[in-house]
Amino acid sequence: MTKGLPATGDQRRSQLLRGVLDLCLLSLIAERPRYGFEFVAALADNGLDLVSEGSIYPLLARLEREGLISSYRAPSASGGAPRKYYRLTEAGRAELVSGRAVWHAFSGRVGRILTDTEPTGGNAP
Repeated sequence: MTKGLPATGDQRRSQLLRGVLDLCLLSLIAERPRYGFEFVAALADNGLDLVSEGSIYPLLARLEREGLISSYRAPSASGGAPRKYYRLTEAGRAELVSGRAVWHAFSGRVGRILTDTEPTGGNAP
């Protein structure tokens, strides 16, 4: 799913991203139809540069099998081979709305725990 992971911080980020990558892709598609490499670039532009192109396509295929996205071919602006673009279905829009609500609730709770707790300095048995 990810590029090389030399640091523990990168491994943690990779694990966190794995749980929400489908929602990130749905959100990017909701913005506008996109083709494969555009997802990698958009994720990297938003600081999620751990995702490789090879991990995007299987996830897009799964989302399409689940009926959350559909695809179509369109000519390449550069004159190359036609590109496969992805767009949301109504089921995909509903999944994105639901997923965003779950994410916001979950991340808010985790944020409170990580922000509001302080180390005591002692090790309890």
